[in-house]
Amino acid sequence: MTLLLLAACTPSVYDAQQKDTLPQIYPDYTDITVPCNIAPLNFMFTDENVDAVSLVLTCENDSYTLTKRGKKLVIPIKDWKEWTKRNKGKSTKVQTFARINDTWMKYQSFTWDIVSDEIDAYITYRLIEPGFEVWNALQIEERCIENFNSKILADNSMMEKRCMNCHIHGGDKGQFSFFYLRGKGGGTILNRGKDLRKVTLKNDQMNGSTVYGDFHPSGKFGVYSTNVIMPAFHSMDSKRLEVYDSNSDLCIADFENNRMILSPLTTDSTKFETFPTFSADGKKIYFCSSEISTPLPTKVENLHYSLCSIDFDEEKGEWGTQVDTLYNARVNGGSANFPKASPDGKYILFTLSDYGTFPIWHKEADLYLLNLQTGTMKNLTETNSNRSDTYHSWSGNSRWFAFASKREDGQYGRVYFAYLDKEGKSHKAFVLPQKDPEKDFLNLKSYNIPDLSATSMPYDAKMIEKINRERQAEIFN
Repeated sequence: MTLLLLAACTPSVYDAQQKDTLPQIYPDYTDITVPCNIAPLNFMFTDENVDAVSLVLTCENDSYTLTKRGKKLVIPIKDWKEWTKRNKGKSTKVQTFARINDTWMKYQSFTWDIVSDEIDAYITYRLIEPGFEVWNALQIEERCIENFNSKILADNSMMEKRCMNCHIHGGDKGQFSFFYLRGKGGGTILNRGKDLRKVTLKNDQMNGSTVYGDFHPSGKFGVYSTNVIMPAFHSMDSKRLEVYDSNSDLCIADFENNRMILSPLTTDSTKFETFPTFSADGKKIYFCSSEISTPLPTKVENLHYSLCSIDFDEEKGEWGTQVDTLYNARVNGGSANFPKASPDGKYILFTLSDYGTFPIWHKEADLYLLNLQTGTMKNLTETNSNRSDTYHSWSGNSRWFAFASKREDGQYGRVYFAYLDKEGKSHKAFVLPQKDPEKDFLNLKSYNIPDLSATSMPYDAKMIEKINRERQAEIFN
């Protein structure tokens, strides 16, 4: 199939000069693995002198051609869907051309491996300016990964400019989700597939409000950390802002009975416990823990978190009786953050940085994969960059994960996806496709805590505004 949108170019692309380099394009979509249900991989040449571009896709005996004025190659979604349907499970050769000063250039080709493993269709993230001082102009947005449709789930301009913490799904299930509305009259907006609720996840025995959390697979429980968060500023290389806890414990919320469940093992006054998440079967809770022996903030570089686990009994609604250490930061160094268990139960994906509990300003922060069957751990070097890579979530089939990366400029977090094949090898990451490939440059917001979901959320910003205005938060005991 051939589509020619630029009828006449002089000289012709057939007379193009061969270049021995890959094209300079944004996003970098060269030699990547993508799911068959992804939106079109639109991209642009970064050379301002480019005034016409051409693209030729080939796969076995199939071909597709697109030629455009300007420097952007925007593939019609119908054409793209037809191409990926015919060629999923195969490798597509991508040949590009660019016209500069009336001369056509032909660049080295690259590949798009279009795998049959689909990615969850929706991604949710908080849009927020990357600086520490501006939090009163933010939104929570849901985007369909299969096309370019999006909707605003919550907008704080509709709610007295109050802070909204990030949206989290239960596994990849759109029927389970929560996020926080902070401030007077606020609460946790809880979605469990029925009417939305506004709840206060706190009782008199807890030292702080819930912050980081996750759903039990059943949807009956949630596990949370209660963090008293302190910001600190320093002049260390690229680490403009450090955040640390002055207090943090773990708790479980019983959504059926409006009660909080505590354990002395996870409210230990000699430890910081944070970033809890359930295992795929709901029988364990993974979390991060650090000894409270470091003077803060003066010696924050000595703050190291280990990766731990504890059992959970769903029928009894009880914590286990022993804490196990999966990654010992005191022995191995570094600091573990944001553990996420794969839905197939095989892996834990987590961030490892030099120290601390706020790795988004740490250039060395990388994604690591812990194999729960063998106990081995590895740096996902094929996926990581020389900037912060963190805030990750799994697709329901355990073959894909999304994460936030500052690899482009060190300031703005963007949504990236990476493939994990059946052998446990990760592949080169690629950024969330946009209808206009220049959008990332024009949108001066970070995509904060991207979270995958197989289905769309059953609400929007107007519904959240009404709930916030009309409902009192339910009390938990």
